[in-house]
Amino acid sequence: MTGAERREQLIQIGRALFAEKGFDGTSVEEIAASAKVSKPVVYEHFGGKEGIYAVVIDREMQRLLTLVTQALSASHALVKLERAALALLQYIEESSEGFRILVRDSHAASGTGTFASLISDIASQVEDVLADEFKERGYDPNLAPMYAQMLVGMTALTGQWWLDVRKPRREEVAAHLVNLSWNGLTGLDPNPQLTAATRGLVLAPPADARTARPTERELKESEKARERELKEQEKAQREQEKLQRDQEKARERELKEQEKTRERELKEQQKKLQREQEKAQRDQEKARERELKEQEKTRERELKEQEKVQRDQERLQRDQEKARERQARRAAKGGPQQGDADSA
Repeated sequence: MTGAERREQLIQIGRALFAEKGFDGTSVEEIAASAKVSKPVVYEHFGGKEGIYAVVIDREMQRLLTLVTQALSASHALVKLERAALALLQYIEESSEGFRILVRDSHAASGTGTFASLISDIASQVEDVLADEFKERGYDPNLAPMYAQMLVGMTALTGQWWLDVRKPRREEVAAHLVNLSWNGLTGLDPNPQLTAATRGLVLAPPADARTARPTERELKESEKARERELKEQEKAQREQEKLQRDQEKARERELKEQEKTRERELKEQQKKLQREQEKAQRDQEKARERELKEQEKTRERELKEQEKVQRDQERLQRDQEKARERQARRAAKGGPQQGDADSA
């Protein structure tokens, strides 16, 4: 190999080992063995693994920073946000080893290390974008640096998570990222999609991507696409709100019907209970009437018996009176013999 070819070979081998084992887990011996060269060859080209690591880090940072810079050249703030998120995810998908190297030994929120430096550079660019947007909307532009750190940090951490899971696809992940950062939790779109100006975009920046600017025609087309997308979103939101209102009305009607049903059931139960109570009362009244009739009949029988006894007594008394009267008449006539004969 030529010196340039050997240098490139060592860089690629070192890149793969750093991604797999990290900087501390990789040795010069492993790099030399994988390249099938002696250790002095590695030292000759780079002075040790630190030199290879520095070149790898610099290349990955430049590549990612260039992609994000190109994405931020869009005209509309939402399109910038979409393309920036998509740029990071495209880099992760196409350069997984490089991203693993960047984040392995330096967390995005740590504030130190190469990846934190890269995040800081990106946040500085986003800060300028946010400051302009804040001015137009009447917000305090001094808050732009803080919001830039929030947006970039959220996107970076999501990228670290997506590095391993790889689901859903990158455009869907970007759409959800933008959904949260642009709409907020209270306005989340249940089915977010990238705008027409971003969907299907694959960034391939040229060497001078940092100074490249979109043409006036591209700006107009992007703006028109954004306006159409916003109109579609507004229409979808109105339809969703209408659907929610219809669902709410349907729920209210259902609740009213349920309340009416409960009222009818309660009334039926009350009527049934009242009928049963009335029937029980009628039955009790009838039972009392029968009892009273029986008592009345008993009293009538007793009275009749008493009257019969009284009549018998009165008849006996009359008979006794008649007997006494006959005896008295006989005695008055003075006919004892006759009386004796009568007695005989």
